Amino acid sequence: MSAIAPMMAHGGDDVDFSLVPSLTQAQTNAMHELLRIAPVIDDLGRLFRDAGHELYLVGGSVRDALLGSLGHDLDFTTSASPDQTHDLLRRFTPSTWDIGRDFGTIGALKRADDQEWQIEITTFRADIYRSESRKPEVAFGDTIDGDLVRRDFTVNAMAVDVTTRTFVDPYGGLGDLADGVLRTPSTPEHSFSDDPLRMMRAARFASRLGFQVAPEVVRAMTEMAERIQIVSAERIQAELSGLLLTDSPRVGLDLLVSTGIADLILPELPALQLELDEHARHKDVYQHSLTVLDQAIELEKARGHAPDLVNRLAALLHDIGKPATRRFEGPKVTFHHHDIVGAKLATKRLKALNYPTQVVKSVAKLIELHLRFHGYSDGAWTDAAVRRYVRDAGDELERLHMLTRADCTTRNRQRATRLRRAYEELEWRIDELASQEELAALRPHLDGTEIMAVLGIGPGRVVGQAYAFLLEHRTEHGPVAHDEAVELLRRWWADRGER
Repeated sequence: MSAIAPMMAHGGDDVDFSLVPSLTQAQTNAMHELLRIAPVIDDLGRLFRDAGHELYLVGGSVRDALLGSLGHDLDFTTSASPDQTHDLLRRFTPSTWDIGRDFGTIGALKRADDQEWQIEITTFRADIYRSESRKPEVAFGDTIDGDLVRRDFTVNAMAVDVTTRTFVDPYGGLGDLADGVLRTPSTPEHSFSDDPLRMMRAARFASRLGFQVAPEVVRAMTEMAERIQIVSAERIQAELSGLLLTDSPRVGLDLLVSTGIADLILPELPALQLELDEHARHKDVYQHSLTVLDQAIELEKARGHAPDLVNRLAALLHDIGKPATRRFEGPKVTFHHHDIVGAKLATKRLKALNYPTQVVKSVAKLIELHLRFHGYSDGAWTDAAVRRYVRDAGDELERLHMLTRADCTTRNRQRATRLRRAYEELEWRIDELASQEELAALRPHLDGTEIMAVLGIGPGRVVGQAYAFLLEHRTEHGPVAHDEAVELLRRWWADRGER
């Protein structure tokens, strides 16, 4: 296939995609649908053409259109400078932003035909990393081919000239898209040297698109894994999150582990590959964790939730305390307190990756609580124990439900059935108590202001102690009338005075 395939129709403004023989009929239809967004693409192209600039629809927008899954985010690249682009976009729509100006990117929001289109236009780029730098050195290019060769993969290195309707594919992206293969436009070594984060991006796209990563790309990832260390924690975190939020993150995670990249960005994950003892007395913790992640994703869908980063991080990391706590006790292998140790390890790792504080706290709480249910499955809980379970889970109760259910990976059907039924019973009991007692908002019988009024004291540590006493009584015995709560508090206060 030629590097640039002309596609101008003879009878009008539409592109004649039939002149590109590699396109299937479905891809041809998808591209026509893409370019029928006339108020956005045509008007924008005319604006840049009249100003003497080139403008190309590029990257993920072209790839997704060919896959029949174009969204409302459109990516363009241009010969115009960021300042010129900003001036032109302000004539195109009142909603523009330039937060990415230092990287050559100007954004805009365009409303057309009762739809909203988010537009990003980036000046031709030619960025590189210096060996000692943690940030890319921004450099602007002057040709579309020079811009495309700097992109991560050939399937993201295709473009359509908006003004001439020319399909640009100098690196064979269309063929790789058809074959389901991830290759780099230049050599993988050159590409990953320019931006090491592309090694993680390979894992994300393998999971998102279901594509195979070319052998030479895998080899370069393995040989250059240490270069990922020059990338900032924020960029690594964003890429890891993007991978986890795909429908099938297992493929990408396996790739990061097998190439050694995970050893450098999330070492707790490959550490789960514990050697089985000679009697195989415990399961493969690494594979178990990936299976729990798979099952947690299925539960998200089954229970009507959007992809949930906290849920997925907790599922992946719930057993990371096991390597540090593994002990051989006669014929058994134990992992005592791996829930507590794991919560601490997860907190440390997620903070190092600069995850938001609330994400860190939520994941740590779920890991710390993920074994709590097994006490229920081994014997009946009192209502007080159920209340305590709900109280300790707090806002994470629904996620704890999903994690606990996902954590059942036993192949023993009888045991799996018993655990499932036990948890269904626990959820039923929680719902029953909630309907009777407003369990989801479990609070003491009196608030801080009422406590101070009853005891005749001001703010201080004693108020918190009284609050904790009443909360524990509420958990243990359920709700009581206001007057009874006042009497309980006075008796507690009197007993405290006697001591």
